[in-house]
Amino acid sequence: MEVNCEGCAGCCLDWRPLGAPDDREREGRYRALDETYHLVPLSRDEIREFVDSGLGDALVPRLFAAEGDRTATIDGHEVAAIGGRPAFLVGIRKVPKPVAPFDGDRVWLDTCAFLDPDSLKCRIHGTDRYPDRCRTYPGHNLELDAETECERVERVHGDAGERLVDDVVPEDLPPPPLGRGALGSTVFLHHDPDTLADSGAVDRLVGGAATPADRATFVAAAAASAPGTAAVNADRYERAREGVLAADSWVGAAAADWGAAAGDPGDAVADAPDPTRVEVDRGAPETTDWNE
Repeated sequence: MEVNCEGCAGCCLDWRPLGAPDDREREGRYRALDETYHLVPLSRDEIREFVDSGLGDALVPRLFAAEGDRTATIDGHEVAAIGGRPAFLVGIRKVPKPVAPFDGDRVWLDTCAFLDPDSLKCRIHGTDRYPDRCRTYPGHNLELDAETECERVERVHGDAGERLVDDVVPEDLPPPPLGRGALGSTVFLHHDPDTLADSGAVDRLVGGAATPADRATFVAAAAASAPGTAAVNADRYERAREGVLAADSWVGAAAADWGAAAGDPGDAVADAPDPTRVEVDRGAPETTDWNE
């Protein structure tokens, strides 16, 4: 599998304001309740590594709308659940940044927290923090003969060049995030739905107004889960929650600055803070130009 990512990052940013097709994450039996585009599910081990390295503030949970007997009603939302416990994924936050994908003008779009808005390269590519699903994307799409984000970009912004160069499915694909055996590995259950309901966290997550404490309770539950079970270790949960709440990484600080400066999604960038000052000066790994 080979993809041409230069000037694109279509899988790392929400390019719906630039003509992206309908969002499939809000169709079918389980429909994402948040508005984030193309959230990449992390494994339990990856979540633990982010938390342990002080990057817990870069993570965000995702809940799903569902119908039938495998649901729970929290804050007025009927969410996918098992035994009354909400089921969720954890991925990397997307924040507004000034970017110019597909050889276009610079606009405000929600992007992965780790995307360099100038080079459109991932700041953690090739490091121990780089998620397996990012590394092997779009392998699962190719395996299922489903349209990839690369092909979507080619179809809508064909003048930006060929993106999917080689469609051979990688041999080391991680298991499907919602497949058999996902419980406790990529699909997690919150252990305390009553306290969750009293806190209003689900309503804020759905409305895009989640607090650090809202994110921390879900991220910690994922980090404290055991693969193949619904168990959540209480001691590990508390340690992980404290770790997420204590996180003060460049990601969290940059997200606040970008959010304060951003226009509406798709707006032209008239003026924006310098990404070096907002991210690199706070500790973000630098990236190189594509020709290097």
